[in-house]
Amino acid sequence: MTQIPPYYPLNRNLDEVLTLAAASANATSTTFTNPNYRGVRVGIDVTAISGTSPSLTISIVGVDPVTGSTFTLLQSAAISATGYSTLLVYPGITATANETVDNVLPFNWQITAAIGGASPSVTAKISAVEIL
Repeated sequence: MTQIPPYYPLNRNLDEVLTLAAASANATSTTFTNPNYRGVRVGIDVTAISGTSPSLTISIVGVDPVTGSTFTLLQSAAISATGYSTLLVYPGITATANETVDNVLPFNWQITAAIGGASPSVTAKISAVEIL
């Protein structure tokens, strides 16, 4: 597997790209413009999750620059407990379901959060680093 340093000096740390504070509804980040990075590493830090069968699913989504239509690059497995996990989009890496994908980061992209369950409440911070 290709090892990619997460904080290489030429990478672009976008810090917190989406914050969920006791969220019960789906959320979408702003659209980010990728000038020349090949991939992105997304950190998912869930600090609280409650409700009946609560779940959080994070997706890295490309946005077509002409039509604005979106397409999913990578989607996490449903997260139902607190903890930290990552998603990685990068060309040439070995794909692992719900964790990594061999693809390039498009010019425009977003993060989406889908929250499920009965009366769910999710507190999480989503961060991102664009990788050369």
